[in-house]
Amino acid sequence: MSALADRPAHPVVGIRAPHESAVLHVTGAAMYTDDIAAHTHGVLTAWPVQSTNAHARVTVDVTPAYDVPGVVRVLTADDVPGINDAGIKHDEPLFPSEAMFYGHALVWVLGETQEAARLGAAAVTVDYEPLPSLITVQDAIAAESYQGIARTVERGDAAAGLAGSARVFVGVTEFGGQEHFYLETHASLAVIDSEGQYFVQCSTQHPTETQEIVAHVLGISSNQVTVQQLRMGGGFGGKEMQPHGFAAIAALGAKLTGRPVRLRLNRTQDITMTGKRHPFHISWTVGFDDAGYLQALEATLTADGGWSIDLSEPVLGRALCHLDNAYWIPNVRAHGRIAKTNKTSNTAFRGFGGPQGVFLIEDILGRVAPALGIDPVELRQRNFYRPGQSTPYGQLVKDAERLPTIWNQLRDESDLDARRAEVAAFNASHPDVKRAIAMTPIKFGISFNFAAFNQAGALVHVYKDGSVLINHGGTEMGQGLHTKMMQVAATALGLELHQVRLAPTRTDKVPNTSATAASSGADLNGGAVKNACEQIRDRMAKVAGRMLGVDERDVRFSGGYVTGLGNIDQRLTFAEVAEAAYLQRVQLFAAGYYRTEGLHWNPDRMQGSPFKYFAYGCAVTEVEVDGFTGAYTLRRVDIIHDVGDSLSPMLDIGQIEGAYVQGVGWLTLEELRWDASDGPNRGRLQTQSASTYKLPSFSEMPAEFHVRLFENAREDGAVYGSKAVGEPPFMLAFSAREALREAVGAFGPAGHMVELGSPATPEAVFWAIEAARAAAAPSAETAEAAEPGTEAELASV
Repeated sequence: MSALADRPAHPVVGIRAPHESAVLHVTGAAMYTDDIAAHTHGVLTAWPVQSTNAHARVTVDVTPAYDVPGVVRVLTADDVPGINDAGIKHDEPLFPSEAMFYGHALVWVLGETQEAARLGAAAVTVDYEPLPSLITVQDAIAAESYQGIARTVERGDAAAGLAGSARVFVGVTEFGGQEHFYLETHASLAVIDSEGQYFVQCSTQHPTETQEIVAHVLGISSNQVTVQQLRMGGGFGGKEMQPHGFAAIAALGAKLTGRPVRLRLNRTQDITMTGKRHPFHISWTVGFDDAGYLQALEATLTADGGWSIDLSEPVLGRALCHLDNAYWIPNVRAHGRIAKTNKTSNTAFRGFGGPQGVFLIEDILGRVAPALGIDPVELRQRNFYRPGQSTPYGQLVKDAERLPTIWNQLRDESDLDARRAEVAAFNASHPDVKRAIAMTPIKFGISFNFAAFNQAGALVHVYKDGSVLINHGGTEMGQGLHTKMMQVAATALGLELHQVRLAPTRTDKVPNTSATAASSGADLNGGAVKNACEQIRDRMAKVAGRMLGVDERDVRFSGGYVTGLGNIDQRLTFAEVAEAAYLQRVQLFAAGYYRTEGLHWNPDRMQGSPFKYFAYGCAVTEVEVDGFTGAYTLRRVDIIHDVGDSLSPMLDIGQIEGAYVQGVGWLTLEELRWDASDGPNRGRLQTQSASTYKLPSFSEMPAEFHVRLFENAREDGAVYGSKAVGEPPFMLAFSAREALREAVGAFGPAGHMVELGSPATPEAVFWAIEAARAAAAPSAETAEAAEPGTEAELASV
């Protein structure tokens, strides 16, 4: 058994602990970046001047801004002492001479108040020399406008596999992006001290990268910049790469004025200036044998990267590594490329490309199941990975038997078969309202595709009174990472949870941190915290052994007390041992470190084992659809998900519920729309507020929502046997989309393949119902049925 997975007799991990800031959250006392800024004396506010053209050369005259009372400074490219770029690939000018999307920040105005800065920005004049713009992925494909490195995942011979398949289908799958819509918008506060040290408070998932970008914009070294991240009001990936430029603007303003500078985007600015989940356009050809087993898949995935590369390359890589989801496909050739368009630069979002890859195979199976004459539940289960099989990129699917186990447990617990019979009876007697139940799985790889990010550090202090302070490199965005780290530390040191306190994440305490992303925050930082605590505990065990008269190997730490095997009559408090250790000059602090072992990856060949393990889960969703309007309700959701031996069950269940709901939002509600006309507003985002961008609300919640953690699920080699939970459950929401597809199909004839738009809004569902009804009453021109395998069948998808 791995030391990382070994739990003591009475661990704090595994208990239902509340979020460490729960009381602060619900009372409104929790402080966020801009709360700190609001209480900073003499702070200036930054406001952007945004482009009103999707693509144009610009000439900016800032002099009128200085006539506005309260304007202190206008920041331009001429003010940058270092590199005028906010990206790690140097393709994101901080102050551009060419506007690349509608809403692009051109210059920034600093004012004594927000109103002064806003009015100053309104006074700035911009001359535009319009250039051709590409707004849609189809525009970019037609213009062959691509960026970054194209990648291909390949196994076997896809062409031969398709040629030998009994049934072949051809289709196109398209789906849109998703706005992060975190509660706290992007915010930064920068202060420079008398020694020239920059202290930047920033709502960022990657403090080290924020530190690096600020340093290279200012032309200084990283040791002159400290970034602190207290807490975020949500991130979801949107604050992994995109905060860096905003922090650099604040720091540059502080440098030039000698005063603190705050930058907080309002909601419209945040939506119009920052990136989204990547939309994809996918063309595909798939082959099955007569029994419904997948034989081959050829696909071309085109991701809409927006105006710059950002994180599009690793997002595309993860999409290519997840297009198989839970299914064995012997012959695969999938080519991925990144479109360059004149829109916000798309970025990380929960799942990081995984949902886009999973979308492809789930859409294919949902579409073709009726044509194959195979029940969708059976078709999916029939194609599950089996022990000993590997992914198209060459990684063994470890614990492949878990998925059918979870699948069968959920099928029984949700009473799926009996309920499907009830649904059939309901549909037979209700011509204008239909119900359906769908079941989908997830297999999701955990680790960063970029190997260097799979490391973490921590700094743990034990004070003489026995209290403990921990620092780690992860960031808290509401997901409960800090709570889990406190539980890990308390378990490793044998303390009660209240004896451990956590300090804000800072680059001067833990350097060279990885982003809190890829669902690996608890794995990496938990390993580092545990390592630091074990160093201290081992030193204290020697002291306690002498005090108890036992061998140090027989010392036990539990519940805030220290005891020795064979000495049941004596018990020391942790504080007593800490005090004794100090007096004996024993070090009571430690720097912990963890790196994920066993990873190897060749990005050029797209082959290797990039993931530490796979997380598995299954969901069953029942829906009801109105045939007159396309409106629908989620009647019931059942989920079993694999989180290993949970570090914090209450938090993990909350993450599963939240991920599922956010996934339902992407797949069924949240629709981003840009003006693609040739008019003056071309490229303008039309859905730039909560009034035009539909988010899931209580009215979209299922009447019944059942979530259970998979039991006996220890993951050896991970911290205390746990597994990541942040991203994988997001993709359980495909069960909702597939249930909608099946409900739509109930309005049409048997064998009708339902092509469902994405997001599957009520409008999209309505038009799919109309298509199903039309198929039920075909015209004379379309009455002739296609023979299996003919060109008519190929075109029908």
